[in-house]
Amino acid sequence: MITSKTEKLKSKDFIITGLQTWDIPIGSNAIDIAKEIAKNNRVLYVNSPLDMMTMYRNKKTAENIHRLEVVRKIKNPIRKISENLWVLDFPFSVWSVNGFPDGPVFDLFNRRNNRRIFNYVKKVAADLGFENPVHFIDNDIYRSFYAKEILKPRLSVYYRRDNLQPFAYWKKHVARLEPALIGKSDLVVCNSPELADFSRQFNQKSFDVGQGVDLSAYDPDIKFPLPPELASVPGPIIGYIGDINSLRLDPDLIYELAKARPQYSFVMTGREDKVFAAHALHSLKNVHFTGSIPKDRVPEFMAAFQVCLNPQLINEITIGNYPRKVDEYLAMGKPVVATTTNTMQLFKEHVYLCKNAGQYMVAVDKALTEDNEQLRQQRIAFARSHSWENNVQNIYHQIQQSLN
Repeated sequence: MITSKTEKLKSKDFIITGLQTWDIPIGSNAIDIAKEIAKNNRVLYVNSPLDMMTMYRNKKTAENIHRLEVVRKIKNPIRKISENLWVLDFPFSVWSVNGFPDGPVFDLFNRRNNRRIFNYVKKVAADLGFENPVHFIDNDIYRSFYAKEILKPRLSVYYRRDNLQPFAYWKKHVARLEPALIGKSDLVVCNSPELADFSRQFNQKSFDVGQGVDLSAYDPDIKFPLPPELASVPGPIIGYIGDINSLRLDPDLIYELAKARPQYSFVMTGREDKVFAAHALHSLKNVHFTGSIPKDRVPEFMAAFQVCLNPQLINEITIGNYPRKVDEYLAMGKPVVATTTNTMQLFKEHVYLCKNAGQYMVAVDKALTEDNEQLRQQRIAFARSHSWENNVQNIYHQIQQSLN
């Protein structure tokens, strides 16, 4: 990753194709990047259009409700978020193509979707006075595959922030399409060394630009009240906050750790998947599942933890993943024990890195006994260096290099 002193790009036009919609209730890299870029440039953030299958299922989520109201002409397709930032929804739906077999039939209908999507984007951008924009594609492999040919942007930038290839939704087509999209992009930026190494096989202009994190809510000096959910939980508390998903977390490791350390309380905060819900973890008296909490309560729970965990399951999904939650833990000054990966080596001076349950046991003990104010301040300073401003500055550096 390059930490750049390049001057900020200013007065440029950016079109950002968001894989996640503006109204999604969880954190989104693309949305945070859009907000940062819009401080000095004009940004059109393009939500993914509703497909026919999503409309048929009619799930009542915030992002679906708004897009459906746009399709039904109840709401305007364009929202102005700030002086330099607009969000675009589509007043039409597109084909549900993912179920087609991989190959010519899929490509035919996907190309038709792309034409309809980006001809409309091109019209809206022209109406807003956008000229010669940079197109930033947020991991959106299918809906943006032909965007470069249709939009003809000044620069086509593919942002690889996750390895989507192992996920069920993407498996059918992504192994063929993502390398092709990487290859024809003018620039590829990634949020971890592992993801950049993969991309470089298909495009030498692939770079690790690091990760940004919004830490404004994570103030270690605030005296948060003890959450009522934890009032009866004895300390010390070893905690995890996030999606409790067996694709990303290792339930057996957590079980071994908690069983071996009955003198500690282990708190798991977040929504459980079926594997975790049925796991023997629920039989241990010192393991507590609190369920999901609103995003604005996350710092309150972190403040109650003496040690924070990130017990990742090592697989092709997590191996190159940048764990934003580790920065959030550190920003609160908390000792952190996490599974080691290549990406986690970035944190090795401030996080206890482990390979197995035995190492976790030793590390949690050390984290509790070694903690002090000096280490706390070092963790906070390190986390704050991973700001969105710094991250976008690294992206600007690579864009300027490409433009030159």
